[in-house]
Amino acid sequence: MTTSASEAGGGAAVQRESFKDIALRTLSAAGRAIAQLASGLNTAVLAALLLLWLALTAVTSVVGVGLLMAPVPLRALHALAGRERARLARRGPEVVAPQPPPTRLRAALVDATTHRELRWLVRHSTLGLLLGLLGVLLPITAVRDTAFPLYWTFMPENTTATSLGIGNAQTWPDALAVALLGVGWIAIILGLAPGMARLQSAPGRRLLAAGPDVDLSLRVAELTATRAAALDAHATELRRIERSLHDGAQNRLVSVAVLLGAARRMVARDPAGADELLERAQSAAEMALAELRTVARGILPPVLADRGLAGALSGLAADCAVPCRIDVDVPERCAASVEATAYFVVAEALTNIAKHSGARHAVVTARGSGGRLVLSVEDDGRGGAGGTSQAFGSGGAEGGSGLTGIRRRIAAHDGDLTLTSPPGGPTVLTVDLPCGR
Repeated sequence: MTTSASEAGGGAAVQRESFKDIALRTLSAAGRAIAQLASGLNTAVLAALLLLWLALTAVTSVVGVGLLMAPVPLRALHALAGRERARLARRGPEVVAPQPPPTRLRAALVDATTHRELRWLVRHSTLGLLLGLLGVLLPITAVRDTAFPLYWTFMPENTTATSLGIGNAQTWPDALAVALLGVGWIAIILGLAPGMARLQSAPGRRLLAAGPDVDLSLRVAELTATRAAALDAHATELRRIERSLHDGAQNRLVSVAVLLGAARRMVARDPAGADELLERAQSAAEMALAELRTVARGILPPVLADRGLAGALSGLAADCAVPCRIDVDVPERCAASVEATAYFVVAEALTNIAKHSGARHAVVTARGSGGRLVLSVEDDGRGGAGGTSQAFGSGGAEGGSGLTGIRRRIAAHDGDLTLTSPPGGPTVLTVDLPCGR
């Protein structure tokens, strides 16, 4: 009976844990969907304004004025389409752009890419705008109605109680009924927001992506370069590990073997000297063990598995010679290789800041959202990194070995690196990586 009771208790615990996981996933999905709808509202408003501009251009083309200004709204259309591709890529799979479409009116009239962008513009400025407004207004409405019992007594008489503009609250049951309406809004958000976000982004993913007849040779060349960078980074890492083992731990182990051999020969005739040699051998063995641990941590830091990216970056900041502040907001774990790359990028940046920048303070920021991990390392040093300064080595405009190593690690994940370092500072290193999950 005891075993059955414990098994029943374990089953109940599993059910409770499963319900908790489902609730957290639902809340997280709804939050991401609301954020996506709100970001889509931005481009939808711009799309509506651009649609009016294009309509005005078409109307004025009858008298010739629209023909003269047609290239300007066409360039705006292509720029807005590129902005939407970037937004969708931050919150999901990348939308591969086609070849740049023409901006001259005659060529644009027969260009398939321009036709697809116009169809997206119409849908995003109508349905996308409506969904974006709902994504912003629904949370506000839900909070307003759910919290109504907390403030309804302070409202003037005959004031509309609900967010729908109907009904007046005269008693506590009326106020609680408004709160129940707020709970209903929350249920609608949890149930429908992810689908609304997908519906808003669907036209962009379908119409703004390169078609099967588009030449993707540039993208193929980019991926080929990325693969080459990944192989170079792997080979460089292997050489670093081999050099660390050969120059450090191996030499110390050879010294241990020599000392142990000498001590064994001296143990009979000179015990005191043999004891001294054994003590030196023990010290050399401890140093070799410490170097082996350092090499092992350099391959994949155990602190990432034990404490996550936030804890690992906090450890780097604590060990940095320059006072460093950490600001990490990464709700979900990234792939182990991505976290390791982020760790090594920050470690290299902080090391070079301490060695070369002359900074008094540094800030490391990490943000994770929409399937992307964005790192920023900023210092108030002398600047000039990647140029005349040695902040990342002395490699001219491309930076030295430190910056080159960072570029290779990031390129291996198809990420982006931006370095801003004017003379006099500040220096800001920004890295954008896919989370890889």
